[in-house]
Amino acid sequence: MQEQFEMPGAPPAAAPLSPSSTHWLGVALVVAAGVVASLQVGKVAIAVPQLRTDFGLDLSMVGWLMAMFSLLGVVGAVPVGARVARAGDRRLLLVGLLAIAIGSTAGALAQSIAMLLTGRVIEGLGFVLITIAGPSVLQRMVTPGGKDLAFAIWSCFMPAGIAIALFSGALLDGWRGFWLGNAALATVLAALVLAGVSRGAGGSAHEAAVSWRSMARDAAATAKAGAPALIAASFVIYSLQFFALFSFLPVLLIERMGVGTATAGSLSAVACCANVLGNLAAGVLLKRGVARWLLAASASALMGLSAIGIFLPVLGAVPAFVLCLAFSGAGGLLPATLIGTSAMVAPSARLAPMSMGLLMLGSNLGQMIGPLVVGGAVDTLGWPAAAAIVAVAGVMGVLLALGLRRSLARSGRTR
Repeated sequence: MQEQFEMPGAPPAAAPLSPSSTHWLGVALVVAAGVVASLQVGKVAIAVPQLRTDFGLDLSMVGWLMAMFSLLGVVGAVPVGARVARAGDRRLLLVGLLAIAIGSTAGALAQSIAMLLTGRVIEGLGFVLITIAGPSVLQRMVTPGGKDLAFAIWSCFMPAGIAIALFSGALLDGWRGFWLGNAALATVLAALVLAGVSRGAGGSAHEAAVSWRSMARDAAATAKAGAPALIAASFVIYSLQFFALFSFLPVLLIERMGVGTATAGSLSAVACCANVLGNLAAGVLLKRGVARWLLAASASALMGLSAIGIFLPVLGAVPAFVLCLAFSGAGGLLPATLIGTSAMVAPSARLAPMSMGLLMLGSNLGQMIGPLVVGGAVDTLGWPAAAAIVAVAGVMGVLLALGLRRSLARSGRTR
């Protein structure tokens, strides 16, 4: 049964696609929704100096502000993954965009840290809906031959959105206007998605009433498959490493290089763009047959090694920034690799959204832990503490990649 979620007066939705065609306009709109979701991550990083002034925050409290965004992802990733097939992926994508619009508006009007945190939680709900529903839409819209490219493009949504937020936010005078601009953008994109993205098949009302017992059963079946759980754990490590740096990179650059907020934002955006290139490179390498576990292991190791030179005060400002580019570019190999592998290793096609839900659980858990742990550690022990945290995480990432290699081999996949 098709979804019945339409706006009065909206143009009719695009017809469902035939199996032999790929609707690349729809793909672009889905990726744009992901970019809007990730704008909500980057906007806080560039607004840290103003938020600290307006609300009297230390870096530890800034870590909480970032972590609250991910809390809904930690709590809701698996339930959302269970509901995607039943509730309809386009419907959840639209609800996610509207949640971001509401949460960003609430944040812009906040006069207290409690209200600002509440807005972040609502934005977090929108983020998890978009990041789980988006791949589900792509899975049904893209032909098998185009999936590696489509998922490589999709995996760029996080660094691309953060880069746009860091660059554009640094040019604006005041963070509240930036929050309102994000709300308007999410609203406009929701209308475009409604018009340009085809409706998927939704389940019946009986199927939509997913019980916690059946949800737990599906989650257990997916985790027991081995590879989905390893991919989720790998995403915990990746997100922890990535957000340990990029949550505080503008502040680090201001302190290390003595530059202003606008320059720090622009440099941070350049570093994020290196991550986009890494994601696209992963798509090319996978197409050429490079082993998935090898890409994951290399990315984790290079991020861990680069962090040592970034956070320890042993290098000059320019070499440290070059290592930021290396850290970001190497890290970009991981999301495209893991997201593309997630649907492939699901126990069944029905459980592919659940596999993606586990992955996004890992992503949000790492996104929540990274700023909290690093913010508190830097406040107490200084920037060298961040080097130790990210380096240890890199070692753990390599071990998980080796476990993924064994799991893929047992399932008969050589790469």
